[in-house]
Amino acid sequence: MTTMLMPPSSTALEIRPLPALPWRDPHTVPTSELTAYIDQLELACLAQPRSADLRTRLGMAYAVNYDVYKSMDALKIATVIEPDHFWAQMKYAELYYRLRALSRAEAETSRALNLARNPIELAIARKQLLEVRRLRRESARDVAWTKPLMPPALVLSAMVLLTFVVMMWG
Repeated sequence: MTTMLMPPSSTALEIRPLPALPWRDPHTVPTSELTAYIDQLELACLAQPRSADLRTRLGMAYAVNYDVYKSMDALKIATVIEPDHFWAQMKYAELYYRLRALSRAEAETSRALNLARNPIELAIARKQLLEVRRLRRESARDVAWTKPLMPPALVLSAMVLLTFVVMMWG
């Protein structure tokens, strides 16, 4: 078990311990603990809005909780707050990789590769970049995420509403 602590201050918040690297196996993290951890991280981010580390942790916790949009927002904010933060950039790229938006994942992973400051970071970024390029080469589905989802959502809603009306009428 690891405990993540905020830097000492008069309003320091202690982050409750969670299993080491819970994002590697989300099925081992109880939902209640994950929710409490996310709540604590959100409060910590409000207390320290310029902390890229906290935003990165929050983005990873959201990803474990399958909240993709919040995860992407938190990781993007972390990369804006601190553009040379390797882990924020790497996790942001990894999220695109997991969503199979491979062209974007390749670009973001390349940025992370340029930010690597030690052999371990370099190896992690290279491994992900190789995997992204392998998937692109093997014609894996590459989602661009450039089209709005509002029209399909409205059509689906209209179909559900129409089905409901027909069932209630009949």
